[in-house]
Amino acid sequence: MATEEGGTQLNIHPMDQFIIKPLFGGGEVGMFTITNATLWLGLAVLAVIALMVFGTRGRAIVPSRSQSIAEVIYGFVYKMVEDIAGKDGLKYFPYIFTLFIFILVANVIGLLPKSFTTTSHIAVTATMAMAVFLAVTIIGFVKNGMSFLGIFWIKAAPLPLRPILALIEVISYFVRPVSHSIRLAGNMMAGHAVIKVFAGFAVVTLISPAAIGAIVAIYALESLVVCIQAYVFAILTCVYLKDALHPHH
Repeated sequence: MATEEGGTQLNIHPMDQFIIKPLFGGGEVGMFTITNATLWLGLAVLAVIALMVFGTRGRAIVPSRSQSIAEVIYGFVYKMVEDIAGKDGLKYFPYIFTLFIFILVANVIGLLPKSFTTTSHIAVTATMAMAVFLAVTIIGFVKNGMSFLGIFWIKAAPLPLRPILALIEVISYFVRPVSHSIRLAGNMMAGHAVIKVFAGFAVVTLISPAAIGAIVAIYALESLVVCIQAYVFAILTCVYLKDALHPHH
């Protein structure tokens, strides 16, 4: 922005894009306030429905573009669940696929100009991570009973070390939803903040070619990151599910 001396001052606020604001009117954000986060969460859900329901309703032998995309994503996640969680894990495939496709679409939508990245907020990612944690824990006890606690007792370790390792395993188990949620939110927030910073540099330096080149490179990297983060969230869910289904392996 211009100063009184006629110079320029770098005035970039990369974190402003993550502020949750009421969609209608002003005031404080309450429990039932419709916000920009509400809007973009709804748009992500509608985009998933458009791709997976309306985009595949034709079920043509020669698939359309949308059907091809949906089939590729479906097959990719199905193979991932089968390879990691095993045949027993395929009954939970719909849940893992829903997580993957929602996170992927929400991440991609967040790359659009003037959009809001819902997965950059810990409230969103922590809710999904906690749901995974509770679901996996319940499945573990339902399938294995009290023997599910065997995942904390490392039989391959020397007997004097087992209690110490058991304590470490218990701590790491309950830290899972924290790391699961922070990993996704942190990567989304960091990537978008960096893009905003370089975009500010481009404006301040009068559309510098170097700044524009940096933005393109970072945007391309962030396009890869949004896909990888959806994959990481889903694959960790599969790993946790495998532990619940086969605690002694």
